[in-house]
Amino acid sequence: MIFVPLPFVVTLLLAILLVRMVRQSDGLAPERRPFLILIGLYALQSVLLGLRWGYDIIALMPGQAVLAALIAAFAWISFGNLARDNTLSWLRLAPHLLPAAIVLALMIFWRGPVGIFITATFTAYGAALIWLARHGPDGLVSSRLDGALLSYRSLLITAAALLASATADIVISFDFYRTGGAHAGAVVAIGNVISLLALGTAAAIASSSQTTEPAPSPQPQPQSPAPSPASGPTEEDGAIARSLDELMQSRELYRDPELNLGRIARRMNLPARRVSIAVNRVHGASVSQYVNDFRIRAACRMLETTDEPVTRLMFDCGFISKSNFNREFLRVTATNPTEYRRRHQTRPVSPKPAPEPEFLPAPQKTLFMSP
Repeated sequence: MIFVPLPFVVTLLLAILLVRMVRQSDGLAPERRPFLILIGLYALQSVLLGLRWGYDIIALMPGQAVLAALIAAFAWISFGNLARDNTLSWLRLAPHLLPAAIVLALMIFWRGPVGIFITATFTAYGAALIWLARHGPDGLVSSRLDGALLSYRSLLITAAALLASATADIVISFDFYRTGGAHAGAVVAIGNVISLLALGTAAAIASSSQTTEPAPSPQPQPQSPAPSPASGPTEEDGAIARSLDELMQSRELYRDPELNLGRIARRMNLPARRVSIAVNRVHGASVSQYVNDFRIRAACRMLETTDEPVTRLMFDCGFISKSNFNREFLRVTATNPTEYRRRHQTRPVSPKPAPEPEFLPAPQKTLFMSP
């Protein structure tokens, strides 16, 4: 009977996920490459885990250690890219390769502190992702607004997984101290399999919600500090909110499926954070909720007055994902599109006209017709 370690199954699932992302029309766009690299690293680490713990190949441990540091760094790089309105340059990414280089050097010259260094790396990047999440979904300015919430949840999952991995390393060290590592294999194998599969799914979701259209060069904007969103709305907040309402109503910006906070801010010539705070204060909602409210109201009007299929109507209103559309529709209306149409449609559905005959039958003679 052939033994197939569970990490190999996870590798197959991650590989399928990676292929699907690459085959998308914009799968290789520069904005998505960090996520592609991240999922590739997850898959490779899963292979090494299967070989190490399934077939006891201890020589692979240096590769596992280096990959662990790379995974932590690329998790930050990928989500940090979503939090910027322009693509990260590789020059700016180079410093994040330093932890992996340090791990490699330690594995060659002094293996003692490798475990401590990897734990510290995971803790640092996990904490950095938590800090990145402090602004909520509006902090991911390059994420499409119909998927900003899912991207934000993926960010939180990734941060939690990095911190959990750091905690697991501490538990494993304690297990080696107390029992000589009797449970270390199970902790590493099970914990990493679950983490890698969850992380791969989170990365794919976040990547699919990312706008891929190149952003124009931002115009110079005032660098005054952004006010705290906790305070009440100011006159400036009201002016920004009214200007944004006008853009949404007159230009119908919400119908753009690639719309994100960065693009809105450029149209208004304001910093993205300033627009976000004004919307939070005036409307009590995130920018993604604010825009999706416009989209759902437009969808409701179309459901009431047209016979358009729900899927076509969804695209017309700016949504790309049916699951996102259904979730937002339920949030706004407390029902689903089909039920809403049944209750509120003001124009009856037009029956299909009967097809006209291709020819008219010849008139038949009756008793009242002359011969």
